[in-house]
Amino acid sequence: MTVPFLRHSGRAASLPLDNIDTDVIIPMQQLLSVPRSELGRCAFNALRYDEQGNERADFPLNTTKGRGASVIVAGRNFGCGSSREGAVYALAGLGVRVMVASSYGDIFYSNCLKNGILPIMLSQADLDSVHEAIAGSQEPVDAAIDLQAQRIAFSTGQWFPFEIDPAHRQRLIDGTDEVALTLQAEDDIRRFEQGDRMARPWAQRADA
Repeated sequence: MTVPFLRHSGRAASLPLDNIDTDVIIPMQQLLSVPRSELGRCAFNALRYDEQGNERADFPLNTTKGRGASVIVAGRNFGCGSSREGAVYALAGLGVRVMVASSYGDIFYSNCLKNGILPIMLSQADLDSVHEAIAGSQEPVDAAIDLQAQRIAFSTGQWFPFEIDPAHRQRLIDGTDEVALTLQAEDDIRRFEQGDRMARPWAQRADA
């Protein structure tokens, strides 16, 4: 199960970089050595921190406007590269509930949906306009997302509709993952197994 997602409001941070791969989101050495519950502090490690481990003042998530953002507005092809689900764990640990980009790595997109993060796709023109508005705002920019209405609005006055597969939308709203969906059919599965044991006893294990 994941946290149900119907509406979300939170700080939006602009990260206008293309082709951010999963190794940038969470380096493999940290994925292997840091508990899942602590991966958030390692997210974007090389971008957030210098070689001494100090925060880079110019990184968007370290600034006054972007710190604590739960909505990240990225660039093209976000989450490309290797198919590590830990990249989504790291973002979730950082407090991210919504990603906004013009395109995503396919497996990363799927992993977001499985873990309760909403990956919104906007056209490149709309995405560029959001980046410009956030950069030009003197105040932190907030975003409000209504998944049922499929709409994202920014405190800059901009708002955009977005598309998402109806099945994916409902799973996010319900907070169900693939395991939970399977368990919903547990009684049907059990009845099938019982019937199959009677119909094909020769196919069953002796200890089944």
